[in-house]
Amino acid sequence: MQLIDDVADRVAIEVLKLVDDTGNVDLIDEVKKVIGTSSQTLEEAYMTAVRVRRAEMRAMELIAQLRKANGV
Repeated sequence: MQLIDDVADRVAIEVLKLVDDTGNVDLIDEVKKVIGTSSQTLEEAYMTAVRVRRAEMRAMELIAQLRKANGV
């Protein structure tokens, strides 16, 4: 369902910003627990969105390093 994915991604983006600001990675699990009490489906979509967004950040960091290393 598109709505669940949209909501999960929006929440994942916000919590990852908060993690960046605070350095507290436990916030991800705190939000997961709250979501899970109401919707297991949303909880799973949220965790997937968190993993995808983290992977995207790592990939973009690597691409930036590769560009710099190759003078691009």
